[in-house]
Amino acid sequence: MRTAYIGMGANLASLAGAPEATLAAAALRLESLGRVVRRSSLYNTEPVGYASQPRFVNAVVALETELSPHELLDGLLAIEKEFGRDRAAGVVNKPRTLDLDILLFGDLEISEPNIRIPHPRLAKRAFVLVPLCEITAKVLVPGSGVSVTQLLANLLKGSKVAFDTVVRLPYDTWEAR
Repeated sequence: MRTAYIGMGANLASLAGAPEATLAAAALRLESLGRVVRRSSLYNTEPVGYASQPRFVNAVVALETELSPHELLDGLLAIEKEFGRDRAAGVVNKPRTLDLDILLFGDLEISEPNIRIPHPRLAKRAFVLVPLCEITAKVLVPGSGVSVTQLLANLLKGSKVAFDTVVRLPYDTWEAR
């Protein structure tokens, strides 16, 4: 059994409710793909790319699973669709009800047209690295030999990313897991 780290994000309400409720409900749905063994806190984050949209709520979960990477990706895409996401329609980085991404999957490195592991923009995303460091600071990113903590330090040192772009949120339903 491998551990996959799944990035979660939302900035629009879904049938489950506000983005915070959507992430809590989606984390429960992830149990159909394996066992959620850790959850980061929820974070309120600035949008990246398409800036004219609401702030996001982001988190990372550690999921123990026996699924293959392709099976896991198919499962994540199905869960996104259940929560109202249609990846085929619209602009990249647009507002969305749910985004689920495989960040890391054990020690796997995959580079195929439809799946890339580790996530190709992992080192450039504070909204992913902050919650990832919270639940697995010392894990090494396959192919780099660098820990997620070092990736975050490099990002904060080498860019204009401010700490207030990623703000921890208190959320009882999420925390009561």
